[in-house]
Amino acid sequence: MCRIFGHFDAQATPHELRSVAAAQRHGGPDAQTHATGSGWALGNNRLAIMDLDGGEQPYRLGEHIVAVFNGEIYNHQELREKLTARGHRFTDTCDGSVIPALYAEYGGAFAEHLDGMYSVAIVDLRGEPTLWLATDEVGMKPLYYHWDAARRRLYFASELPALLSFREVPAAPWEPGLDAYLTTKTPFGEQTMFEGIRVLPPNVTVKVTRAGGLRITPRPVASAPAPHCTEPEAAEHVLHLMRTEVHRLTEADVPVSVITSGGLDSSFVTALAAEKVHDLHSFNIAYTGDWPADERHFAREVAEHAGTRHHQVEIDPAGFPSLLADVVWHLGQPNADPITLSTYALFAAVRDAGFKVALTGDAADELFGGYDRISKAVAAPFGTDWVPAYVEALAAIPGALRRRLYTPDYLGYVERRGSAAEEITERLRASTRPDTMATLTDFEIGARLPAYHLRRVDHLSMSASVEVRLPFCQPSLVRYARSLRGELKVDATRRKKVLYSAAAGRLPDSVLNRPKQPFTLPITAMLRPGRPLMEYARDLLAPSRLRRRGQLDAHRVQELLRTQAAAPDDRAALAIWSLMVHELWLEQFCGPATAPAAGTTAAGAEVAV
Repeated sequence: MCRIFGHFDAQATPHELRSVAAAQRHGGPDAQTHATGSGWALGNNRLAIMDLDGGEQPYRLGEHIVAVFNGEIYNHQELREKLTARGHRFTDTCDGSVIPALYAEYGGAFAEHLDGMYSVAIVDLRGEPTLWLATDEVGMKPLYYHWDAARRRLYFASELPALLSFREVPAAPWEPGLDAYLTTKTPFGEQTMFEGIRVLPPNVTVKVTRAGGLRITPRPVASAPAPHCTEPEAAEHVLHLMRTEVHRLTEADVPVSVITSGGLDSSFVTALAAEKVHDLHSFNIAYTGDWPADERHFAREVAEHAGTRHHQVEIDPAGFPSLLADVVWHLGQPNADPITLSTYALFAAVRDAGFKVALTGDAADELFGGYDRISKAVAAPFGTDWVPAYVEALAAIPGALRRRLYTPDYLGYVERRGSAAEEITERLRASTRPDTMATLTDFEIGARLPAYHLRRVDHLSMSASVEVRLPFCQPSLVRYARSLRGELKVDATRRKKVLYSAAAGRLPDSVLNRPKQPFTLPITAMLRPGRPLMEYARDLLAPSRLRRRGQLDAHRVQELLRTQAAAPDDRAALAIWSLMVHELWLEQFCGPATAPAAGTTAAGAEVAV
């Protein structure tokens, strides 16, 4: 596991490269190395997980092929054996060391042979210098980039603060970003909250040359197996796939742990990991004091059932204002889910306990229909329009309240351009999938999961030098989940039906029979007069701050704060939290500003592909 960065057909001083590496050193504290040539550089921050004494990056093959990568290649031993049979020789057993030889054999199709989570960068100096980039099938390892199409210059990095350390990469806010963020809790798709900075989509290979520019090509996805007809058949196959992937993902040259929230998904992963790992350690996080939605007792039951050595982590909500700035900086752009603070603190505790790898249950809800918005959409009577309610359920702030909070100028700009909600609505209605569940599965896995979920988990775990492994994101599980008929996932009374059936008998009944309860910060209780978080909110959302930007109506925001103080409410609390995170992001990355002219945007945001 590592962080990577570089540039192509561009220039950067040695000081810049050191600054970029330093900005993401937390994700690779074990070594910082880079290679440079005429107009290019590839750099790496290493978190040593496999072959601790080997694995030195950048990897090279001869004089002309140089590579760096971030992630884990789970089929590296199989690839090494095949490449050895073709005459290649390897000096270590690190997973990433197979990449140059794999590229030499297959060229731009090299990533089609990789099984894992990764972002890869390869410079080929044979003939016209060429840069290749590749991302994994689900988007577990993001790669951000700034492409100057006019000058054919590319800069890239695993994290946004690192990318912004290149002098040629501007930190200008993307004007539609506020609306996109409040509509979906973080921007979906390739556009980030920064003008001119994008993130590569999952499952693509990128070729960059001076003559051809930047070309992004989606890779083919292997066809899924024929779906099983009955719930018991499907459950048996899900159990087989989960056991195979969890056991495989416990292989490392450092100790492996698990995150156990007490819900179905992480508990299932915990139980299966305990089959393979002797003396497995599990971690759960809770808050000091008496707060709603405390799940620690469920997590302890799972730990006792699986026989793990359980760590109960507690954090004090009084310290949340001091944590929030660090969380926003590591994420690089706003994410409105309050769980970000507890995620950040949890992985710090995992690191402090001596672990560099943790398995989690993330992505099961997207694969198997675990969200309330999905079951409501699927249950909508035939002929009714389920799309508006589904889109509204994605939002940090409901549509009507968003429009009231925008200044007249910004609201006019959004309406002229088209809102983020309208864009998602059009995308869903344009789907050619056979039914509602198939449409939603494609959207949840392809759009929401990488942007909202996986980037958050990646950045906040790596902030503590912890590698997260995600069994539910393995291609075998993702492809099979896509193939399942909707009625095997949800019906009028049950969600994730096939997953519950697969876990039956392997978890305590209290976990299998409990209602779904999303774990997050109890922000409604914390955003009350006199509490530290409320005072911090008043400071961040002061009218003098908001008026400088010209996007939010300062008077309406103050009304929202007064409403929350008088009668605490979940909707108002999440709205305040979301606005706080956005303002803190602007302050950290974009600095003070005067109100922009309505409708103006910086040039150069579009990428020619």
